[in-house]
Amino acid sequence: MARFEFKLPAMGESVAEATITHWLKKVGDRVEAEETIVEVATDKVDSEVPCEVTGVVAEILFDVDAVVQVGQVMAIIETEGDSAVVAEELPPTVAQVAENLTADIATIKETTLAVGDFSNADRFYSPLVKSIAQKEGIGLEEMSRVKGTGLNNRVTKDDILNYVAQRSNKAAAGTTLSAPPTSNTNTPTVERTYSQRGEERIEMSRMGKLIAEHMSHSKHTSAHVQSFSEVDVTRIWQWRNKVKKAFEAREGEKFTFTPIFMEAVAKALVDFPLMNISVEGNTIIKKKNINIGMATALPDGNLIVPVIKNADELSLRGMTKVVNDLANRARLGQLKPDEVKDGTYTVTNIGSFGNVFGTPIINQPQVGILAIGAIRKVPAVIETAEGDVIGIRYKMMLSHSYDHRVVNGALGGMFVQRVAEYLEQWDVNRTL
Repeated sequence: MARFEFKLPAMGESVAEATITHWLKKVGDRVEAEETIVEVATDKVDSEVPCEVTGVVAEILFDVDAVVQVGQVMAIIETEGDSAVVAEELPPTVAQVAENLTADIATIKETTLAVGDFSNADRFYSPLVKSIAQKEGIGLEEMSRVKGTGLNNRVTKDDILNYVAQRSNKAAAGTTLSAPPTSNTNTPTVERTYSQRGEERIEMSRMGKLIAEHMSHSKHTSAHVQSFSEVDVTRIWQWRNKVKKAFEAREGEKFTFTPIFMEAVAKALVDFPLMNISVEGNTIIKKKNINIGMATALPDGNLIVPVIKNADELSLRGMTKVVNDLANRARLGQLKPDEVKDGTYTVTNIGSFGNVFGTPIINQPQVGILAIGAIRKVPAVIETAEGDVIGIRYKMMLSHSYDHRVVNGALGGMFVQRVAEYLEQWDVNRTL
């Protein structure tokens, strides 16, 4: 029998490592070709990794929560054919370590079951999570109340540690202190009690650490400068109200403002191709495809940027379908690695949080990012044939951050103004 090296495949642009979240097979299990054998998480997406061959799992070289580099061997699969990649024989010391790890995991499971039986649990708990629960005296009933942020709401190491910290803080909050008594005087003494709330220390998630590093790198690399444009979107507001119910009844999904904004940005990128570039050292790379990144907030507070590929080629209906699909799967953690790479320009809708405008940070190696503010009803001067009048209009702010190393103020300002013009000149007779 041949021994096949099961390695961590490439997970997308700029992704060098991944964290193992769940092994779907154990040593001795049979696995079919293209069958998922392990689930991993990167700073961008959670992914299922299939096995390339049919065989039996002979060795698992990394435990859950281990960080594995792209190209690193994660497991050994014994196959019946001779075409598989032959793995080098492991030194006895490594085999002994693997054997000891297996024994340790078994011990953890036995100890955990002694405190609380997790065999009837409705969701999966890793041996590490079980061992922490056992140490802290957390049973199955209490574990069911721990919110999971992993794949399929799985409880991660960070989740259980955060829960333990919060539980300790709540216990400490019940302690009250009283002011010391004073000597008798004619002035009545008021005794004040207060609780000692302490503080909470929360370890940043792996994705949070990588986002922080990425943002700091961008501010250090690019010379950020901003231009702002106020946009009258009254025509769009009224037109959308007219068509959205019929669209939802026909297509079975909502029609939001986001596809409209994305279409306007795609048109402006066609008009200003020097905004659709990237920078490598002293070289400017003009991108032929217009791939717009759509910044999406996740339930855990982190951010991910799925990419609308060839956005300039999509109809408004097609844009709506793509936007809804990417946003929904992003929040469910179901994006594929290819769907978060190759972006050439980014848009973030800060208006969904009620923000009027902002100064977003450029997503490297791109040179521009547009923040779309909240739509508000405001009094405005309206020019008519009979003269100027004051009326109520729907308006919003566009905030354009761009890299002043390669984009001057004229180009950055004209680009955001062109987006505004496409929105203000909206055809109210357009069909969807």
